[in-house]
Amino acid sequence: MKILFLANRVPYPPFRGDKLKIYNLAKRLCRQHELHLLTFAQTEEDWGYEQELAKIFTSVQFVSLPKWRSMLHCIGGVFDSIPFQVHYFKSGAMKHALAALLSRESFDVVHVQHLRMAQYLEHYTAIPRILDLPDAFSLYWRRKQETTGNPVLRFFERLEQKRVYRYERILEQYQLSLVCSREDKAYLQQEHGLKHIELLPNGVDTDVFYPRVHDYTHQHTLLFTGNMDYGPNIDAVCFFVQDILPLIRRQFPGVRFVIAGQRPVARVRALANESITITGFIPDLSVQYNEASVVVAPLRFGAGTQNKVLEAMAMGVPVVCSHIGFEGLGIRSGEGAVMQTSPDGFAQSVIELLSSESRRREVGEQGIQVIRSRFSWDIVTQQLEGYCSTLAAGRD
Repeated sequence: MKILFLANRVPYPPFRGDKLKIYNLAKRLCRQHELHLLTFAQTEEDWGYEQELAKIFTSVQFVSLPKWRSMLHCIGGVFDSIPFQVHYFKSGAMKHALAALLSRESFDVVHVQHLRMAQYLEHYTAIPRILDLPDAFSLYWRRKQETTGNPVLRFFERLEQKRVYRYERILEQYQLSLVCSREDKAYLQQEHGLKHIELLPNGVDTDVFYPRVHDYTHQHTLLFTGNMDYGPNIDAVCFFVQDILPLIRRQFPGVRFVIAGQRPVARVRALANESITITGFIPDLSVQYNEASVVVAPLRFGAGTQNKVLEAMAMGVPVVCSHIGFEGLGIRSGEGAVMQTSPDGFAQSVIELLSSESRRREVGEQGIQVIRSRFSWDIVTQQLEGYCSTLAAGRD
């Protein structure tokens, strides 16, 4: 098949959720299919990744969208009903680039990444198109406003949630939409009555995140990973340090908490002390996972599935997480990850794991089996390949 990927961000380096998914899917699809990439470049660094991407894509085309221009688009969208997220990625140059590409090339299917990019293929009804969503975006914004204390921010988040909710009707214009969790699928089906929606979970590169000879004997290190300029991650670590960690330290006063992720904002850096480490960017997170006793993911808003949970499970490290990112896994609590929704319950589950080497091993080893059977990128890529083949065959 000949597949066009229309992406909202340059999918390299693969250290961020939306970049990570496209890169890993394309890296495997290119072995048997001809792939092309059309994407925005927002920074000077983005332009330097063409050579790496050319190893995967037959053609790579960037459209310049400086961040200052995106902000102007958002300001111009204050008084209409389109989400700011969509305005941010609005571009006449992208429309022209896409039209020119489609006029000279014929594709079996177009993979459109994110709700933000749905605007560009909405009216190309003769072309098989898949809209791949990282999550149900209106659900994300609904949860975000529920945890925001600042009334001004809460007003903006409520406004954006309503706009995104209405805009999600654009999914009806696509032959197929994909989400990464059962929770998101059920939400979109219930809220919008959508029929053409299927699952494409996040995956794990099992060549990188695989079971080492993990040392289950130690009980001194709790780990959180993620991009530390991302709102849900910032809220999660602050919530953990303030409301959960003190409960754990009543029984394990010497426990260390490591926050590993790039671009930590000032609010995160302020958490650092003699027992809380802020690492910044880590080139190989697998090393950090392997040194952890328990991985924690106490997210209070967001949607979809969490890479931090999947990666830890792939390496056999037990996880305690909130319902955010757990409910979409389709597993029972304890099969690699223990789910808790209250600070007391979360702390108690961490304490139980720290108290028992056998329990840490049991939960960790179950996680390995779950990832191997359902969440490796090889398996996820096969699913996307099947969706593409079905749409391409329908065109014939």
